[in-house]
Amino acid sequence: MTNLTTENLITTKLAEGSNPDSIKEATLILKNKGLVAFPTETVYGLGGDALDNEAAARIYTAKGRPSDNPLIVHIADTKAVYELASEVPKKAKMLMEAFWPGPLTIILPKKNIVPDGTTGGLDTVAIRMPSHPVALELIRESGLYIAAPSANTSGRPSPTLASHVMEDMNGRIEMILDGGAVGIGIESTIVDITGDVPVILRPGFITKSMLEEIIGEVTIDPALIEPDPNLRPKAPGMKYTHYAPKGELSIVEGATSNVVAKINELVSERIDAGFNAAVITTLENADRFDCENILVAGDRAQGETIAAKLYQVLRQCDELNVDYIFSEAFNDGELGGAIMNRLLKAAGHRVIKV
Repeated sequence: MTNLTTENLITTKLAEGSNPDSIKEATLILKNKGLVAFPTETVYGLGGDALDNEAAARIYTAKGRPSDNPLIVHIADTKAVYELASEVPKKAKMLMEAFWPGPLTIILPKKNIVPDGTTGGLDTVAIRMPSHPVALELIRESGLYIAAPSANTSGRPSPTLASHVMEDMNGRIEMILDGGAVGIGIESTIVDITGDVPVILRPGFITKSMLEEIIGEVTIDPALIEPDPNLRPKAPGMKYTHYAPKGELSIVEGATSNVVAKINELVSERIDAGFNAAVITTLENADRFDCENILVAGDRAQGETIAAKLYQVLRQCDELNVDYIFSEAFNDGELGGAIMNRLLKAAGHRVIKV
């Protein structure tokens, strides 16, 4: 993989995503194998022409992303699925009808039109139709299918604001379309439809129970529960460390009173040793911790608020130059599994049970 140097850095333009002229300029960039970051309803994506190996290679280089980590192809109408996939089972059609446009990615067998550079060498393709108006307008105006992982350098928290993208991608890509803060804040649910029983490869806003209401039985990939370092990833985020702040993040799990006591103990130890510490918590418990850096991720009773703010809070830890971060667990509710999937990856599965 090519490393970016000061000699090959480029000027990154920040533009208003709802401006038609900005969309036209972004279209020209994409058609010339360039890269454009744009908002979706989940996180900001880093877009390139999905049918061009050179554009896919540039995405991997800009992110510093392993090339066996497949990219998701973003489309603007369901007709595109039949051009990209060699087979579209009935269950896939049912999911498309129920959840598109929206935060659901479907994995299908690919046609040869989709290059190996986009699929990480797999014979499957991951497809989704975003609901964000800027994303849809860019896809339609360009006439392209756009491969777009999250617009952050590999391993960093995903961007939910254009400023996050600029922080990571300035000098690496040609343009960022600013669409303001995203709505959901965690990446799309990924479901593999290529086997007899659909399998969730990445949890997200579309939950297992929501999928099962439409298509019946759905399983969860075992790698989500017990990571496999030898895995060849079939979907983004299955193998590598993701979402991590620079400081050491630990999740403290157990009864609330025990969690509070343990985090306060750990924070005191780190501060006494001369380190900077932070606590990630919820509105309900924020006043129970003895720490200068209390970062409120949201309301425990409303999981969507935690999902929307999680990556922003992880980036705040870097802004505060925090050495150690201690977080409550967020297992509650329908979105608990998706939130904890991201938090566990950010912590390198470092969990303290109390």
